[in-house]
Amino acid sequence: MSSDDGAMDAATAAEPTGSDAVHVRRDGPIAIVTIDRPHRRNAVDGPTAAALDAAIVAADEAPDVSVIVLTGAGGTFCAGADLHAVASGDPARMNRLTEDDHGPMGPTRRVVRTPTIAAVEGHAVAGGLELALWCDLRIVAQDAVFGVFCRRWGVPLIDGGTVRLPRLVGQGVALDLILTGRPVAADEALRIGLATRVVANGGALAAAVELGHQLAAYPQACMRADLAATRAAFDLPLEEALLVEHRSGTGSIPRDEGGGSLAHGVARFAAGEGRHGTAPGR
Repeated sequence: MSSDDGAMDAATAAEPTGSDAVHVRRDGPIAIVTIDRPHRRNAVDGPTAAALDAAIVAADEAPDVSVIVLTGAGGTFCAGADLHAVASGDPARMNRLTEDDHGPMGPTRRVVRTPTIAAVEGHAVAGGLELALWCDLRIVAQDAVFGVFCRRWGVPLIDGGTVRLPRLVGQGVALDLILTGRPVAADEALRIGLATRVVANGGALAAAVELGHQLAAYPQACMRADLAATRAAFDLPLEEALLVEHRSGTGSIPRDEGGGSLAHGVARFAAGEGRHGTAPGR
């Protein structure tokens, strides 16, 4: 082994991976999950995917978490799967390709109860795009770039990209992005419906957390019922989707949320809150 090889091995050993590369912090009812592998532009290897999946599951199961925000450290959301790990041939670093709840990028086969928001700075490409698509909403910085960049390397979309992108932007636009692999800037992403909102550079996380607090202030049982019904609508024939919406919505009505119940909300409306379209408390 040459000295250069030894330096490369030492650098590889020092790379954050697994739980060292995924951080979770709380801002009240908001769980902020951060991929922190800036040396790889937050590309995800196998251990990082497992840690990311575990972090999302734990946040979703926490009774005091109302919203999950997913982001990346160092000005990049995620550059996809770590192809350096793939090229190394090390099974311990390679992403799993099994058919279970754990997708190669982590939580991409999970259906969580909690609303999810992607805070996107810089690149969200290949598997990183698929992680952003997994989220319910995407808050995007002006310098953000989306794209199926894995097209150029012969790496397929296997974390939901071919399923979620057409549902979000339509099949024709999705095929343009999937087949060409071209970059999509923030302004185009907003126009086609890929981005929910565009904010100033450096402001995506703060805007996502602010939006998360807005969502957390609403009655949660009702919101989660509507979220589940909306997600299911694309998976079922119209008649069945309407029944899912009915059952999900009516099932949320009797719940006592300590001020978040339907009866309490109706009483607040009758007392004059929300007139002229203003949000409660504003």
